[in-house]
Amino acid sequence: MRPLSLGEILDRTFSLYRRHFLLFAGISSIPSAIVLAFEVARLVLIPDPFTGGAAVARSPAAIGLWGLMAFVAYILSTMSYTVALAGIVCAVADLQLGRAATMLQSIRHVLSEFWSIIGNVWLSGVAVMLGILFFIFPGVYFACRLLVCLPAGIVEKRGPGDSITRSRALTQDFAGRGFLILLLYGVITYSLWIGMAVLIAAGPGLLTKDPASLRLSTIFLQLGGFAIAAIATPILGISASIFYFDLRVRKEAFDLQFMMNPDSERFTPSDRGLSLLP
Repeated sequence: MRPLSLGEILDRTFSLYRRHFLLFAGISSIPSAIVLAFEVARLVLIPDPFTGGAAVARSPAAIGLWGLMAFVAYILSTMSYTVALAGIVCAVADLQLGRAATMLQSIRHVLSEFWSIIGNVWLSGVAVMLGILFFIFPGVYFACRLLVCLPAGIVEKRGPGDSITRSRALTQDFAGRGFLILLLYGVITYSLWIGMAVLIAAGPGLLTKDPASLRLSTIFLQLGGFAIAAIATPILGISASIFYFDLRVRKEAFDLQFMMNPDSERFTPSDRGLSLLP
């Protein structure tokens, strides 16, 4: 551990991702697979009343059921993304501290701290959304300042409010680095989405407006989204985690603390506690 430049943070992100691709892609895929199964089942069993053709019922009950299931799918997808991102943070923390990391133990730790992690991510998300609603710039700035909120919460076992305060303290004077990390993740993610959308739009479903073809195209869209999430989510989780450790090294000499007493943190394989409080 040593202070890193932005280029070194990104280089370490991709080198770590490349060396442990199956680990990170697996952690990202496990929760996403549950959402994918729900989405495919929803599309097959509950046709879209707006694009399903004349044979599909458009009663208020049918529309309400479709809307309810769409809302449930949204909640599941946000929870899935949170679990995947948190699992990746756990794995990076293990690897950064010289310990073995597995998909099972990372997911298990996230589930043991599930509601705290959900509260952590959703509270920071609300802060970012409120900033965007008033002005775009404050929302982007909040996102940069809260980038290490999840690693701080998981590694130091802090609650949602404390994690936000901790992230703001660590990223003070380093919001620019957070912005470039988020920008890179956004460019990669949306490039993949645009490429997939172009391929699906070229298919017969959207051209002929045939309900069956439209439904098939939507299923392909879900499959593509699953693949994109599995590939892109680790980039944000790894880079945010490395950024977090870099900030602790810079501001708290965490590298010296760890070298002098690597067993000082409350961390055991049995409880998976990752507290590294100074």
